[in-house]
Amino acid sequence: MQSIRRKRESEGGVRKSERERSIEKKMGGWAIAVHGGAGVDPNLPAERQEQAKQLLNRCLNLGISALRSNFSAIDVVELVVMSEIFVRELETDPLFNSGRGSALTAKGTVEMEASIMDGPKRRCGAVSGLTTVKNPISLARLVMDKSPHSYIAFSGAEEFAREEGVELVENDYFVTDENVGMLKLAKEANSILFDYRIPTAGMESCSVGAAAMGSPLQMNGLPISVYAPETVGCVVVDREGRCAAATSTGGLMNKMSGRIGDSPLIGAGTYACELCGVSCTGEGEAIIRGTLARDLAAVMEYKGLELQEAVDFRDKRKT
Repeated sequence: MQSIRRKRESEGGVRKSERERSIEKKMGGWAIAVHGGAGVDPNLPAERQEQAKQLLNRCLNLGISALRSNFSAIDVVELVVMSEIFVRELETDPLFNSGRGSALTAKGTVEMEASIMDGPKRRCGAVSGLTTVKNPISLARLVMDKSPHSYIAFSGAEEFAREEGVELVENDYFVTDENVGMLKLAKEANSILFDYRIPTAGMESCSVGAAAMGSPLQMNGLPISVYAPETVGCVVVDREGRCAAATSTGGLMNKMSGRIGDSPLIGAGTYACELCGVSCTGEGEAIIRGTLARDLAAVMEYKGLELQEAVDFRDKRKT
């Protein structure tokens, strides 16, 4: 299992070598990785960092417990089910940019997106433009399991959710006071915030930004300093060697209504095959242009490289 982070793009990935495959047959090996975004800025208040780590550890322990249990194949051995459980947990906590706590559009509303993929069968489901679905990853899985399509968005996705009896809430449920404050900062800076980073201008008035003044990082020509809630994802290899991946996000703070990022795009923000599972986080437009998730899997597939080797190879080719 590997978790990889790069300056502008990052991946969480899991892959098995032939030796590991042999060990798994004897010991029933498995692997899991969860992420809550492209990293944690060291300037983020320690209390908030600890809260995020505790939630990720709780989700990781849930996954470990499930993977250690001998569930029947018809129930939850399939990795897509495992991935859904973890991401659902992350979607309900406002610490992360998915479900409750999602980034706000320029209109002050939430439009969420998610995707999930079952590696061995290359089945997938994705959704975008959700405004009332409490757990977007659950609807993504229903798209995969209960519809003839791979991707449903906006009003069509909401209608499908109602037909399938998915839990719905008012859009206000997803909006937090802190996010309203960050949207205000973004508008004052006339900026779209990637990865929920906050511009220096006005930071002293934001509870997550006061400690990060003076950061040298820049985005769109503006000082950038804080990581706050971010995209969430999970990749898994089960006892049978099957891979799956899932990613969920609220997108960019102050984004245009209707914007679609990398997270719901199979091959860009999420991908799984027989060799690996990939869930991306970072600058969505760059990830889309690079078809990052599929690119990494393709290098592993066609060149026979291990995960870290494939990442290194891709980085060298991109520089």
